[in-house]
Amino acid sequence: MKEIKPVEIKENLIDLIKNQWMLVTAGNAEACNTMTASWGFAGYIWNRPVAVTVVRPQRYTYQFMEKEDTFSLCFFDEEYRDVLKLCGSKSGRDIDKIQASGLSVNYTEAAPYFEEAKLVLICRKIAVSDIDPSQFLDADIDKNYPNKDYHRSYTGEILKVLEKA
Repeated sequence: MKEIKPVEIKENLIDLIKNQWMLVTAGNAEACNTMTASWGFAGYIWNRPVAVTVVRPQRYTYQFMEKEDTFSLCFFDEEYRDVLKLCGSKSGRDIDKIQASGLSVNYTEAAPYFEEAKLVLICRKIAVSDIDPSQFLDADIDKNYPNKDYHRSYTGEILKVLEKA
């Protein structure tokens, strides 16, 4: 992997997140968890590059996101689609998704990430906020929450971007 600047990311981040999906990972060498996500965004606010992801409170990854100061967002080539499906359909409470996925987790950065990823964003949490349905201006948004299990939003300063060399 080689390090690049956030502004040097050539891939379309909307396509990466929405269509190709990502693994949101937090934890440390003693315990970590990952989950597949297809909601989030990246941009620039508060004079720094940021990435935002959302996690529902009932997800096992939520406790790791709450506990840790850092997290990673990892994007993969299409050949890893089945791994992303596994990590999005199974809970880390029930199985060790990292072991089951066959991915190699790397703990050398501020947050764990996967060596097989084509693009990695290492992020430091700088803001969290709970999705508040009273703030929805478009009532259709609430249809995404039939169980009223609203996400928590995590804004992370992008500390490092790694891409497959």
